[in-house]
Amino acid sequence: MLVLLVSLAVVRADAVVTGKIVKVLPLLLNLQGHDALSPSLFDRDAYQAYLRAHTNEISAVRYDVLWKAAGTDGTNVTLRVELQGIGPDGSPRAKTLETAVTTGFFRSWTSLELGGDDYKNFGAVMAWRVTLWSGGQQLSEQHSFLW
Repeated sequence: MLVLLVSLAVVRADAVVTGKIVKVLPLLLNLQGHDALSPSLFDRDAYQAYLRAHTNEISAVRYDVLWKAAGTDGTNVTLRVELQGIGPDGSPRAKTLETAVTTGFFRSWTSLELGGDDYKNFGAVMAWRVTLWSGGQQLSEQHSFLW
């Protein structure tokens, strides 16, 4: 029994840190902070198209990220969203949103938001990249077409 416990401890000590970004949903938010008018996915997609056409009704952009990580101690895991865009004056802009996350047994959703004056001053988002980090090691990346 003692040999089994020691072997499990050795396996855990040699565990490789892995992670994956499964899905990224960039969602525009209206002036009330909603991404849809009803819980229907079809309505959400239709409302997102409406917001893209009526930019004066947008107050923020939120990135909902589905991710998972294994082999970490649950600390030192960071989710980062890097944005590139064009400001209201036509100049290029860059912004990084970052949050510390806690790993669990299953996949997790985390939201990062650019809103308020930061959103207005940033201008139009042209490209984004989402990365998952553990310590100084990048575990996974997902990016938009224009990145």
